[in-house]
Amino acid sequence: MPSDSKTKITCYSEDEGDFMRRSQELRGQLLRPLLVALARLRVTPNHLTLLSLLAGLAFCPVFLWSSKVAAFGLLLSHVLLDGLDGPLARHTQRASNRGSFTDTSADQIVVAFSTVTLIHAGYVGAWPGGLYIFFYSIVVVFALVRNALAIPYSWLVRPRFFVYAWMPVDVYLWRGSLDVLLWILTIVLAAKTLTGFIRIRRRI
Repeated sequence: MPSDSKTKITCYSEDEGDFMRRSQELRGQLLRPLLVALARLRVTPNHLTLLSLLAGLAFCPVFLWSSKVAAFGLLLSHVLLDGLDGPLARHTQRASNRGSFTDTSADQIVVAFSTVTLIHAGYVGAWPGGLYIFFYSIVVVFALVRNALAIPYSWLVRPRFFVYAWMPVDVYLWRGSLDVLLWILTIVLAAKTLTGFIRIRRRI
């Protein structure tokens, strides 16, 4: 299915957009047998996005009430599945603004719920965790708006993968270190929120 409109709506900065296209092309080549098999099974990019979302959300109850190792396995599954829907969309010629928006929304839902889970479990403070969710969400929304207005960010910090990777370090090796990381990332995200607001306000 072709793109929904002439304007490509994404949450990526200009440089990130180029990198993502090259990355998806490379993944498409490396994973071509898997993509062909998925297409033959009539698995769609939306199916993978949904599975990725469910795996990310499943992290929350499993982390709180079951095995933390299994929870981190689910979070890894979320990341891996999230990396497949784009290449499958390109392979099946179904890349669209709707798909990009759905994928971005699913990613932000997992960011929010996983962070709230860590707050509830006592691994992250309410302030660093809450502000991280808030500014991360605003930056993503502003990125979508700026791209629609043809004034994309020149660069963006996309910290969720760093946070996911650091979660086991905080849980098993260095308690309290995740709070420090979240404060640092929150400061950067707050700065990008401010610059994003200024550019959007000037344009409209």
